[in-house]
Amino acid sequence: MTDKPRIDPKKEMAVYGYEKMVKSHCRMCHGGCGVFIFLKKGRVMRIVGDPDCPISFGTLCPKGLASAQLAYHTDRITHPLKRIGPKGSGRWERISWDEALKILADKIMDYKEKFGPESIVLGYGTGRENEGVIYRFANTLGTPNVLTAGHFCYGPRVATGIITCGSLPVVDYANNPRCLMVWGNNVVISNPDEYKGVYFSKLMDKKPKLIVVDPRLTKIASEADIWLQLRPGTDAALALGMMHVIVTEGLYDKDFVEKYVHGWEPFVERVLAYPPERVSQITWVPEEMIRQAARLFATTKPAAIQWGVAIEQQVTCSENNRALMALLAITGNIDRPGSQVLFTPPPIRTVSEFGAHKLLSPEQREKRLGGERFRLAHNFAIINPRAVWEAILYESPYPVKMLFFISSNPLLTRGNSKMVYEALSKVEFMAVSDFFLTPTAQMADIFLPSATWLEMDYIGDFWKRHGFVVARQKAIQVGECRSDHEILNDLANRVGLERYWWPDFKHALDYILEPAGITWEQFKEMGHLKGEMRYEKFKEKGFSTPTRKFEIYSTLLEKWGYDPLLDHREPPESPISTPELLQEYPYILITGRRLPGFFHSENRQIGLLRDLHPDPTVEIHPDTAKAHGIQEGDWVIIKTKRGEIRQRARLFLGIHPKVISAEHAWWFPEKDSMGAWDESNVNILTDNSYEACDPKMGATHVRSLLCNISKA
Repeated sequence: MTDKPRIDPKKEMAVYGYEKMVKSHCRMCHGGCGVFIFLKKGRVMRIVGDPDCPISFGTLCPKGLASAQLAYHTDRITHPLKRIGPKGSGRWERISWDEALKILADKIMDYKEKFGPESIVLGYGTGRENEGVIYRFANTLGTPNVLTAGHFCYGPRVATGIITCGSLPVVDYANNPRCLMVWGNNVVISNPDEYKGVYFSKLMDKKPKLIVVDPRLTKIASEADIWLQLRPGTDAALALGMMHVIVTEGLYDKDFVEKYVHGWEPFVERVLAYPPERVSQITWVPEEMIRQAARLFATTKPAAIQWGVAIEQQVTCSENNRALMALLAITGNIDRPGSQVLFTPPPIRTVSEFGAHKLLSPEQREKRLGGERFRLAHNFAIINPRAVWEAILYESPYPVKMLFFISSNPLLTRGNSKMVYEALSKVEFMAVSDFFLTPTAQMADIFLPSATWLEMDYIGDFWKRHGFVVARQKAIQVGECRSDHEILNDLANRVGLERYWWPDFKHALDYILEPAGITWEQFKEMGHLKGEMRYEKFKEKGFSTPTRKFEIYSTLLEKWGYDPLLDHREPPESPISTPELLQEYPYILITGRRLPGFFHSENRQIGLLRDLHPDPTVEIHPDTAKAHGIQEGDWVIIKTKRGEIRQRARLFLGIHPKVISAEHAWWFPEKDSMGAWDESNVNILTDNSYEACDPKMGATHVRSLLCNISKA
């Protein structure tokens, strides 16, 4: 990978006549990419990557480049609205911020008094770095119910990391792993969480050994030394099979295991139940390839694993995460240069501390919806969405009367969209803060115009575990749009919570940075902060777990009544668990393939990005397509026992003939007020029953279902 040419901001301004440059950090997806924003007459004219950014090194994805199109889009809502008439089909009336916040404040106080604060649920999607302020509002108000993507996205990685080794282990790309295993992740497209695709690309220049675990032949898989094309939903079994090889062939790090690992003997007993020949039958991966991958990973030091959300949106969500951490531990690839490390955070208040979790009383905490069922999630203040829908529809275990969604579109992004629609239709009052009138927003009573990343001051990457925080600076003001942080700060002061909040949110930024001895104004000039990294911290103080060791036998899971060891569990629907469905639904459907221009349900309105991918596509092996009379570009009906949708066919050799790969979060803003939300929305097909959820984390199993296809 060649280095990008350096940008000289002063030269750019002189050549193109720009009047101002603001240095900031993008947040069109997971965030952190440094940018220069060039302005003229108060408008954004150009956005380019900042080559001095230690996270993105001057690179920028299509979403970042299209940020101004989002900010200035003609369909963007730039003032508060109140709905007049029925949900989904009423008309909208413009109102002032004062009226909008008064309506919200009055509703909050009324429901809190009559039904308790737990009757109010706040929610956010794959966030805008607003999670800290949303949890702070919920906790100071007294509601334990915050509905996030955290039950099946990133949250499980953090939750299982904390109970296993005290934090989330992150790939130390800066010290060049000699072997990288990419598991259920397409980092060059998704740029997820702590990672950017540029990290991977720079590492590939150094020619490390590359193992890829993925049902699809991605660009990354095509470059791999070993590609393990597993049956969707069998990740834990594959990891157990690899660990069987490592244990029985004596390839594990004996010194690390003896000194720093808890539960070795029962762990070995469990692993011995998964010999490669059995695992091959479960996963469809040839036995010898399992052995080769295990040996390569165990004998090439340092090694690391880059994994993603695909393994979390499964019934074995927590098992999958723990299995990959166990692979790292038994090979000694933990907190050592070039391995998976526990980064030291910058010396500021943590997102958990800012979220004021300690201010929620034990009595209210125990009212968290689904907390008794999903103890691991409950321990990290995360709830399963179905528990919210049931509280609305059936008032069980108590009624939920109000929803306040911020940067979230659950009608498209949560399992069993039909149930979501039913719940949103019935809830007494709903507010939505967003950029556009999404299908979810169309069902709200109040709409609040949220600011894009270009319109706010905030401390970016505050929630991540890669050791950085970055300065996000406000460059423009569009209409009456306000940041989620400002909205909630104002609202908190209207509902009697002012002792926990500030007259102006800028003071909150100073509060976050206070332990570092700097103010927001100083941090803006600095651009970023990085924690001082030290390796092998376990040699001094062990791991932050009950045993002070890396727990491959989890004492906390045992305490909560779960199996403390790893195991494989078949998906709720599969050729093995539900063979009776195969005659009608002979194919395995995987969902959620990432696309470079979209961020879940976002950006379908933005021409520059929609032109890259105008229609939803479903990948089908050519032999399978031929059997159904389907040709490239045909509209295809995808059907499960819960419903059917349509997407365009893409014939793809890099997928098993028995596997179909569909895209998620599709809606069509151009079609009608509800965006034809049920036409191509893959969550029409998914199941959100508790039996189809991870029993510890509550992760909804949406990644592997049984389906059939036909030409539309």
